[in-house]
Amino acid sequence: MDIQLEKREAMNMLKETNDPAIIKAVKKLLTKKKKDWWDDLTDAQKEEIEEGERQIERGEFVLYEDMMKKYR
Repeated sequence: MDIQLEKREAMNMLKETNDPAIIKAVKKLLTKKKKDWWDDLTDAQKEEIEEGERQIERGEFVLYEDMMKKYR
């Protein structure tokens, strides 16, 4: 795929359209700020994740394989 060719074709298609919905949709796509999933979490969810990370740092965890051996 030649990205430059794809961009030119897309620009030509946009130049040729008079459909305001298409123009608005393209503009929205190009100006949309990339959102970090972390920002969508509640404070409680963030705290749980951070506590889990602290537990891992302290060595307070069980490997998945070890847990599965116990319950098989």
